Amino acid sequence: MASRGPLCVGIDPHPALLASWGLDDDAEGLRRFSLTVLEAVASLAAAVKPQVALYERHGSAGMAVLEEVLATARDEAVLSIADAKRGDIGSTMAAYADAWLRDESPLAADSVTLSPYLGFESLRPALDLAAETGRGVFVLALTSNPEGASVQHVGGKDSVARRISAAAAAENSRYEGNLGSVGLVVGATVGSALKDLDLDLAAVRGPILAPGLGAQGATPAGLRATFGDAYPLVLGTSSREILSAGPQIRGLREAALRTLDGLRGE
Repeated sequence: MASRGPLCVGIDPHPALLASWGLDDDAEGLRRFSLTVLEAVASLAAAVKPQVALYERHGSAGMAVLEEVLATARDEAVLSIADAKRGDIGSTMAAYADAWLRDESPLAADSVTLSPYLGFESLRPALDLAAETGRGVFVLALTSNPEGASVQHVGGKDSVARRISAAAAAENSRYEGNLGSVGLVVGATVGSALKDLDLDLAAVRGPILAPGLGAQGATPAGLRATFGDAYPLVLGTSSREILSAGPQIRGLREAALRTLDGLRGE
């Protein structure tokens, strides 16, 4: 983020996007789409975020494409965030951690998104393995979908979201330096919820993944207003706004650069 700017590009091969690029909704279309996005933005973005569900829907062939995407991201020196939203207990959570965070795993990513709604401590296998391997996690804290409030806002000033944020801050105390490796997912379009719930995201001392730039309505100026003092931690995420500029490499790069300039305040 310091060297490239705070942009994450989502790699979301929705069927409609594949069609708009003139690609078939199959594993080969998925591969061409994903690798084209990587070629366009790998040198510009701090991270790319493949949406795992859109690879899973193609079965084993789609997951093989995802393995190639993650390997290519490593080769291109751009960080990868596997947007898998995994969450479970015991040995099952340990297996998820092993899949996404173990060095030798074919699905190893630099970080993975996790759901803490079986209890933050249920994520312990992933938290510990990320620390061991030098990887990271992004824990769902405050999402912008309307249904999220029914869980995340419960408790008011002592909300579920605030407790998750506090747990992430405590976990980051194991890390030295400016940022710990336990980040949060906070939607770019949450509006006044941070203030309403009295969330101090700057105290988390971890990166804030903020999906929703562009097509979902969030703007760089809006991000600065929403996150306030925590804005230096924010990794703004844009998917459809950039992806719709394809399939040409030049169009994708120009769209990514426009978004990046906005996030930098240029």
